[in-house]
Amino acid sequence: MKKFWLDCLFATLFVFFFLGGIYQISQFNIFSAFDPLGKALGDMELTDIAFSRLREDPPIDTNIVIVNIGNLSRGEIGQQILNISRLKPKVIGLDIIFSCDWFQDSTLCPQAYDTLQNLIFGGAVAGFGNMVMGEKLLQTDSLVNSSGDINLFDSTEHSYPTLLRTAHEGFVNLETDADHQEDLKSCRSFNPSMMVNGKEELAFTVRMAMLFDSVKTKRFLARKKYSEIINYKGNIVDWHGAGTYPGRYPVLDWEQVLDTTQFMPGLIKDKIVIMGFLGADLRDTSWDDKFFTPLNKIYAGRARPDMYGIVLHANIVSMILDEDYVGELQPWQEYIFAFVIVFLNMALFYVISSKLPDWWDGLSLLVQLFQVLLFSLVMVQCFNLFTFKVNLTITLISVGLAGTCFELYNSLIKKLFKYLGSIKWLTKPEPKVLNP
Repeated sequence: MKKFWLDCLFATLFVFFFLGGIYQISQFNIFSAFDPLGKALGDMELTDIAFSRLREDPPIDTNIVIVNIGNLSRGEIGQQILNISRLKPKVIGLDIIFSCDWFQDSTLCPQAYDTLQNLIFGGAVAGFGNMVMGEKLLQTDSLVNSSGDINLFDSTEHSYPTLLRTAHEGFVNLETDADHQEDLKSCRSFNPSMMVNGKEELAFTVRMAMLFDSVKTKRFLARKKYSEIINYKGNIVDWHGAGTYPGRYPVLDWEQVLDTTQFMPGLIKDKIVIMGFLGADLRDTSWDDKFFTPLNKIYAGRARPDMYGIVLHANIVSMILDEDYVGELQPWQEYIFAFVIVFLNMALFYVISSKLPDWWDGLSLLVQLFQVLLFSLVMVQCFNLFTFKVNLTITLISVGLAGTCFELYNSLIKKLFKYLGSIKWLTKPEPKVLNP
């Protein structure tokens, strides 16, 4: 019996050794011919199915209103802020950074010299107490060269002081798979806070939530998670059918806010108003500041992003205020689970190969197929029913390799070790006995 469990253990270790070898080989881009397929499927997760297909349509969020700034000038955006502030919202957030002023060049940044426009905007910001503006966390070249860590920051880009005035700030950086702002971006998570030169900086969304309900937001921050999965609840009205959810957030186009007779004042009062770019108008097909999210109707090989950045921020604020977070397994828990499952598979395979050798091929394949389908279903339904992300990717891959590795271990690896052990120059010679 002891030998049986030792064989199960060594066979399990061989599976993960084999898996590690495949991973290392893949780093040499030997399979580069399959890159297009890998890229098409690489941005998909099984939990996307729960978001885009299984969840019921959530109710409209009555705490948040989204406003499009379109291509308005600073003075016109300032007029929007003035009109909104008169309707007494609780918080106004503006997802934009006016920083080109640092060039002080009328060609590169002509708006820096438009004194009237800047006065209108600055006065509007200064006149509203709970104003939040975006900032961007940056890396200096020295930090990049010294650490190479893209998650470390040592500087911050702010709006020009005469425009920022007394506004609060929060960083608008989001976790994406893109190297540049112009690239297509997928976003599933965000950082609630980051340390910059020893100072804690809060995310744009967390800062707005803090001003709206500090008690709930402090409970959220008490989770002390470096990265939080976004529990997406919905989008704005989707004219082009890129997503699956109906409009969850009330939205106003730029001209409606400049003429407040086009909507009821109660839409704004005591709410969080998030202002940002939603295209030249709400029917614009612009991809600027637009992201792929799990709500995308086409969740594999996607071609069209489905959510603007400010709507993504609205989903994060909703998650914080609803206290409806996503739980997840820790990486070490994922590996332990995968190891236990593979170990049990090896024990079962030894039983099948010894008791039912004629049925080995068919039964082993059925066992593996059943487990892949079962664990895939567990991943989707755990997220759908309990908002808990169970990442069993390592388990799925290991189970898929288990049958092949079992045969390799028993037909090749064990025999190879027995052969090496039988070679005399690899074994310790027996001591000579002297005859009297």
